[in-house]
Amino acid sequence: MATQAHPAPLTVGFDLDMTLIDSRPGIRAAYRALAAETGTHIDADLAVTRLGPPLDEELAHWFPKERIPEMADRYREIYPTHAIAPSLAMPGAREAVAAVQARGGRAIVVTAKHEPNAKLHLSHLGIEADAVIGWLWAEAKAEALREHGATVYVGDHIGDVRGARTAGALSVAVPTGPCGPDELRAEGADVVLGDLTDFPK
Repeated sequence: MATQAHPAPLTVGFDLDMTLIDSRPGIRAAYRALAAETGTHIDADLAVTRLGPPLDEELAHWFPKERIPEMADRYREIYPTHAIAPSLAMPGAREAVAAVQARGGRAIVVTAKHEPNAKLHLSHLGIEADAVIGWLWAEAKAEALREHGATVYVGDHIGDVRGARTAGALSVAVPTGPCGPDELRAEGADVVLGDLTDFPK
């Protein structure tokens, strides 16, 4: 007697910064602490308007190339002290993750952020992802999306759209970060929501 194959559970990937969490207050505080410690001018208010790409890209605006690895390490060291508590959940974030899980699916977080710090944010805010994968940006996010069988990826940046498309996943975008709806659609987002409060619908 042939056994019936069961379909794999739905897996939805979510970006972290400006998709699930508003990390701007925390990142602003971490940059200000790094500036004070190093005596280097960093426009923290400007830096938080362009969240998404890897940390090294932002640090390149403020430090010479040879100092970037050292400064990136130091930023990640001081980050938990300054950035976790001030950062907030985005509207609808908990509900979006819970909606996937309530349907028997898995909700994973795929982010360019340092993975231990990403996990600290989620734990602090009570957002219970089934897996957290860090250090991946744009097309590289497809690695984790494919590995976990994600068929949907939700993000706020055109880099997230590219990651979803590279993975062959449905790209769901929210214009809650630095990229507007038209820019996200032009990059190839399949669905653009107002924010995550629209996701469970």
